[in-house]
Amino acid sequence: MGDHGRRAGLTRDKVVAEAVAVADVEGIAALSMRRLGRAVGVEAMSLYNHVSGKDDLLDGMIDAVFAEIDMPEGADWREAMSRRAHSAREVLGRHRWAVGLMESRTTPGAATLRHHDAVLGALRAGGFPVALAAHAFSAIDSYLYGFVLQETSLPFDDGEQAAELTQQMLGDRAAQYPHLAELTVEHVRQEGYAFGSEFTYGLDLILDALARRLAG
Repeated sequence: MGDHGRRAGLTRDKVVAEAVAVADVEGIAALSMRRLGRAVGVEAMSLYNHVSGKDDLLDGMIDAVFAEIDMPEGADWREAMSRRAHSAREVLGRHRWAVGLMESRTTPGAATLRHHDAVLGALRAGGFPVALAAHAFSAIDSYLYGFVLQETSLPFDDGEQAAELTQQMLGDRAAQYPHLAELTVEHVRQEGYAFGSEFTYGLDLILDALARRLAG
């Protein structure tokens, strides 16, 4: 069969892993069957021995991302949700192309389904009624994905860069936008500031509210 057919040892998992690697470096828009074929050393048509098409490939890629996220475990639902959310943020920081696709698949893989089932299971074990578990899952993930999308889109890496960028945008108009100027001086320029630290604060607000709803 040769390289024009299947490369020896090539599997679906290897194809998916290479697709993830290409997307991590070049972005999801750059990923095509031809580009992936070059990456694994086969003709594009040979990839169809392992994936049925681009949608099947994306299903596998998202499944691989979900497999990297820590499963919510332990008797404390709040701690489980917190660890899982922090893990997901870390994983999505490595795979920035994935955040817009995480809930888009209509034929999800086993890791995706296991992950969702485990989140709901941890909430139910923590005493959440079905409806409140659904509300909690939606609120947490809406915040998680929204934060990651914002974080990965920001044009700065640290507080100093953020302050400098804000000052550049304001220029000599600081008096016209006093609250932005105040935020820059009183918050962003403070030692140790990092936008990423806002994630824990916001997550705690959501978990606090859910704990009150559960108790009520």
